[in-house]
Amino acid sequence: MSGTHLYVLAVIEHTSRRIRVLGATAHPTAAWVAQAAKNLVMDLDDAGNSARFLMRDRDGKFPALFDAVLADAGIRVVLSGVRIPQMNAIMERWIKTCRHELLDRTLIWNQRHLLHALREYEQFYNTHRPHQGIANARPLHPLPPPITDQAQITDFDVRRRQRLGGILNEYHHAA
Repeated sequence: MSGTHLYVLAVIEHTSRRIRVLGATAHPTAAWVAQAAKNLVMDLDDAGNSARFLMRDRDGKFPALFDAVLADAGIRVVLSGVRIPQMNAIMERWIKTCRHELLDRTLIWNQRHLLHALREYEQFYNTHRPHQGIANARPLHPLPPPITDQAQITDFDVRRRQRLGGILNEYHHAA
C-alpha cells in the first residue's frame, strides 16, 4: 500500500466497553464523517440503544454537520480538553490494545484488508475478549457460571479457534 495513512473512526460505549468501528478512509472529508455519524445513529436505533453523550477530540476533521446529526438524535457532543488524552482514557486504551494485539502483528495491504481485520477484531473484542475493567465480562456476552463441581474440572476440554490466521485466538469449552 506504499505507506498510505488510513484514518479509522470508531466509538466505544463506556459502560459496556462495546466497540463499533464506523469506517476507515485515506481522506476523511466532512461528508464522510457526517455519513459515519448518520450510520452510528441508525445502528444505535436498530440495536435499541440510546446514547446521551458522545465525547470526541477537537480535530478539525469533525465538521459542524457531525455534531448536528448527533444533536438531532438527542446525543450531546462533549469535546475533550486540549492535550488531555486521559479525558477519554477508555478509547485511548482501546487504540493501544488494537495496535498491540492486531495492527503491530499484521501487514495491512489496503483499505479493504484493514476493514476486514478491524471487523474481525471488533467481533473478537465484543464477544470473546474479557475486560478487566468490567469484572472480566465481555461486552456482548455475560460471564459463564463458575464451575464448582470437581468432576467437571477434571473432564474439562478446551478448544481453540484461530482468527485472522492465528493472530487472535478464542478458547471455548468443548461440548
